[in-house]
Amino acid sequence: MLRAAVIQLNTQNDKQANLAAIEAQIRACVARERPDWIQLPEHAEWLGGSSGAPAVAEPFKDGPTYALLSRLAAELKVWIHGGSFYEQSDNPGRAYNTTVVFDRDGVEQARYRKIHLFDVTTADGAKFHESATVDPGRQIVTYDCEGVKVGCAICYDVRFPELFQELMRQGAQLIALPAAFTLLTGKDHWETLIRARAIETECWLAAAAQWGSYPTPAGERQSFGQSMIVDPWGAVVARVSDGLGFASASIDTDLVARVRQQIPVGANKAIHIEASL
Repeated sequence: MLRAAVIQLNTQNDKQANLAAIEAQIRACVARERPDWIQLPEHAEWLGGSSGAPAVAEPFKDGPTYALLSRLAAELKVWIHGGSFYEQSDNPGRAYNTTVVFDRDGVEQARYRKIHLFDVTTADGAKFHESATVDPGRQIVTYDCEGVKVGCAICYDVRFPELFQELMRQGAQLIALPAAFTLLTGKDHWETLIRARAIETECWLAAAAQWGSYPTPAGERQSFGQSMIVDPWGAVVARVSDGLGFASASIDTDLVARVRQQIPVGANKAIHIEASL
């Protein structure tokens, strides 16, 4: 049984301070929860509006975020699902929103680039145009974590159930969803969407979130928080409400099997749509 933890951060636009906060929270989480696997939120290393993404984006494997997470995974002997950080794109002056996963030896085991980019104007008039500076990923990614098949998603991906259906089809038992949900959308949609994706896929969902205010060129923005772990029946079994913190739960893959036996949605599916990303 895998002990999984989600860490909630209040990332700002000071990268060095953010990296120090990541290290402090990972160390505290390991000391208290003794997890096998830790997930950070989206934009763990820098949060200041996507217009700044190209300036802070790191060369892959040669940046400070990658180095920090690899070092901590090896030192603390824990898997780290690194939320996401800005990675330099193959297109000059642009970035990817990238998750990197490290095993207990600090070796990279998976890399996922966010597929669905957040291009919206919310009801309060705030405009988010992630694709102005960020390129989308094209690959659906799963990996094996000591016998648990983990599927990768990031934040806005949660609104696209076909991605989650494909992760289930590829064998996912746990789906990781690092996020930086806005306060406005989060208060009405965050938990509902996470529980729906868990129920639909009959997977565990682990969602590490950003919380609190952060500055952007367009003004102060607010993240919702409420990091959580949801079981395959759709029940919230661990939560961080407001503020910094972490929570953990044991990922029981036998429960996945029991729920899928009770309600065999995979076997009963009448329409199979191939992913075309």
